[in-house]
Amino acid sequence: MVRCASLFSQLMGLFYRRQFHELVVKYRAERYAKGFNSWDHFVAMLFCQLAQAKSLREICGGLACCMGKMKHLGMRQGPNKSTLSYANAHRPWQMFRDLFYETLQLCRQAAPQSRFRFKNKLLSLDSTTLSLCLSLFPWAKFRQTKGAVKLHMLLDHDGYLPTYVCLTEGSRHDVSVARAIPL
Repeated sequence: MVRCASLFSQLMGLFYRRQFHELVVKYRAERYAKGFNSWDHFVAMLFCQLAQAKSLREICGGLACCMGKMKHLGMRQGPNKSTLSYANAHRPWQMFRDLFYETLQLCRQAAPQSRFRFKNKLLSLDSTTLSLCLSLFPWAKFRQTKGAVKLHMLLDHDGYLPTYVCLTEGSRHDVSVARAIPL
C-alpha cells in the first residue's frame, strides 16, 4: 500500500498544536465549548478556504465526505451548520489573527534569503473587491444595489509573504490606504 500525505495534511503540518493550544488558553476560546473545539473550527475554516466553499452547507458537506481522512488531523467529527455558525459568531477572531502572524513569522524564517539590488525593501500594495449581498450585509454599501468590501494587501518581495492586510469599505482607494500603512 502506498502511503502519501495529502496536500491538506501537509499544509496542516505548518501549524503546531502546542502553539495553537497556547493561543486557545490565552483567548479562552473554549470557555463555553462543549463538543466542537477550536482546532476543529480551525480545520473547518482552512478547508473552507482551500475548497473555496461559499456556504456553511458546502463546508459541512465537504468535511463529511472526507471524514475518514480528517480524523488523522485530529478532527473527531464534522460540524453541523448551526454549530459552525455559532462558532464563527462567538469564537474570538484575535486567536486566528495571532496564529496567522506566528505562522507568517515561521514562513519568513524558512523563506530563502535572496537579496534584491534595491537599497530599500520592495513592497507591493494590491487590493481586491469582495462582493457581498447588500440585503445580508447592509453595512457594506458599495453602490445602490450592491454591497462590497475591499481587501488591501501589502506584499513583501523578499519571501513573497503578506506584510500588512486591511479590510475597508468597497469604495476606498488604494492610495488612501497606502498613506495610512505603518512602515
